[in-house]
Amino acid sequence: MSTLRELLERFKVEAGILSDLAAAADLLSWDQDTYMPAGAASGRGQQLATIHSLLHARITDDRMVDLLAELEASDLDPRGVDRAMVREARRVADRAKFVPARLVEELAKRTSSARVAWSQARSENRFELFAPELAAVFELKREEADAVGRGGPRYDALIDEFEPGATVAGIKELFDPLRAEQVALLESIAATGVQHSDAVLKRNYPVSAQRELCRATAASFGYDFEHGRLDETLHPFAIAIGATDVRITTRYDENFLNTALFGTMHEAGHAMYEQGIAPEYRRTPLGHGASLGVHESQSRLWENLVGRSLPYWEGAFPALQAAFPSQLAGVALRDFYAAANRVENSLIRVEADEVSYNLHILVRFELELALLDGDLAVADLPDAWNGRYRAYLGVTPPTDALGCLQDIHWAVGLIGYFPTYAIGNLVSAQLFEAAKAATPTLDDDIRAGDFSGLLAWLRENVQRHGSRYRPAELLVAATGKELTAAPYLAYLRGKYSDLYGLR
Repeated sequence: MSTLRELLERFKVEAGILSDLAAAADLLSWDQDTYMPAGAASGRGQQLATIHSLLHARITDDRMVDLLAELEASDLDPRGVDRAMVREARRVADRAKFVPARLVEELAKRTSSARVAWSQARSENRFELFAPELAAVFELKREEADAVGRGGPRYDALIDEFEPGATVAGIKELFDPLRAEQVALLESIAATGVQHSDAVLKRNYPVSAQRELCRATAASFGYDFEHGRLDETLHPFAIAIGATDVRITTRYDENFLNTALFGTMHEAGHAMYEQGIAPEYRRTPLGHGASLGVHESQSRLWENLVGRSLPYWEGAFPALQAAFPSQLAGVALRDFYAAANRVENSLIRVEADEVSYNLHILVRFELELALLDGDLAVADLPDAWNGRYRAYLGVTPPTDALGCLQDIHWAVGLIGYFPTYAIGNLVSAQLFEAAKAATPTLDDDIRAGDFSGLLAWLRENVQRHGSRYRPAELLVAATGKELTAAPYLAYLRGKYSDLYGLR
């Protein structure tokens, strides 16, 4: 009979192999979205299907099942790291054992072809090119949800992969008052009649200079280029190809500075989370973020609470003017700050202001829920999308490329992912409030371009733990409070009352 130490060693070896296989799949996916030639899509789909099949087979193999059972029956410390590793491995194994290997392979192939179809449909503004692939993806995800959920709500089964413990009912309870508050704030801002111009951001900013700016900005925050890189893609993302290789991407628009600059801040936030996980968790079930909501809190914190703050631009604006002297000559700091925080009923989620951003998420959450449950046909998606944008944001997308084709998530099977963005917004404000309480000089540090204190606080209270703690447990430990929208709404009211003269 094996000793506990021997069981743990066997478990960690197996966990390391699973981690390496997942990293190989991530590398293939990164290449597919950056440098892979379009004609390689079918071959890449098969390669990914093979790796995911191998992963599925190892996770559900009797040896792994028996090993987990023995460890769960052992006297591991209930609060210890090893117990947490077993818990996370069990969570993955329980999902995997109900999903047929055939479905895993089909999803890998279908999402590979769907992302190519989405890219073409978006570039040509032809939803009909993507619709059959999207319908096929949702059909496969319904099958997955029914297998994993075993009779429960389909959406609950899917969102649990990204946000452990989350449910449709809980999300609605959180989002319904948030929708009301943010719509009211939008209406209050509109009623002031104040319209900050963002023309200064829409001048010609050469891409070569933007590349230098984005790289310097990410490095100043603390992103480690010795263990990462910055590339271009159609839809920006961050990806961890193992613990020592965490890459980010961005998209450049030579006539709009925000796209690459704030997009890079966002992805750097994700990447610094991965780079901050404790080294001893590498190649283990704890070597990733606690949830996608917690992950999003890191990106939104650096993009918005730091990158769009007045203290940040009080320090960073002179360097920006030096990088773009002709574009920013004579531009006042407050005017640039107002432009960077302009509130408008916009079409594009990734370029949305903080006040309206969560409404973009609500559109996607409600539509994917309807698609998953069969209450909305894929063919009717463009009209349903446009209708919700009119109702929530007062705008109608003129094209599907600016509407239901703007995000890659559904093409790659990320159904149930979108709510984590709004959750991340709430968590980011709650964490930043706690960080400021712990570091009274934080605004002055940000103004001086010194982000080491903030990053150190995040590393200590959030990042180093990986997925050792469940999201709710982690948030309470870091902030002393359960998740609440109060800090986020207070942050929005304070910031935008100043910008728009609200009473």
